[in-house]
Amino acid sequence: MLTKMSILLIIFTIPMKHPMSMGMMLLLLTFLMCLNMGMLLNQFWFSYILFLIMIGGMLILFIYMTSIASNEKFKFNLKLMMTSIIIMFMMLMPLYYFDKMFDYYNMDNLINLIKFMNFPNDKILYFIFIYLFITLIAIVKISNIKKGPLRQLN
Repeated sequence: MLTKMSILLIIFTIPMKHPMSMGMMLLLLTFLMCLNMGMLLNQFWFSYILFLIMIGGMLILFIYMTSIASNEKFKFNLKLMMTSIIIMFMMLMPLYYFDKMFDYYNMDNLINLIKFMNFPNDKILYFIFIYLFITLIAIVKISNIKKGPLRQLN
């Protein structure tokens, strides 16, 4: 069910053009992914850390977008919103299958996601940490307070 909701959110992200709406969809997808990961692990610490990292990245993107495109109007598409609410409601209606889904997550033959932290996958995790750190430094250097805002005033 969470996978269906994630696919639906990805489909609804395609027509969006405003950075705020795309960021909101990315945040919702991250939340669903963290919820799914927490159910697979039967502990939520790894998904909580991942969600906090995504929130930090989204805050940096929010600051960057508001300094560049602060005067853009956000066009609200009512038809798309109503369609997404109706489809999500229809997907959530068969709640009696919800218990069976938890039985599936508690099976012993699932791959444990903590293996991402072990060799050889730890190199990918270190690469992601280094990439996020370099991106943070680059954005801080680009948006230096002494030089003013990123966009020029006319």
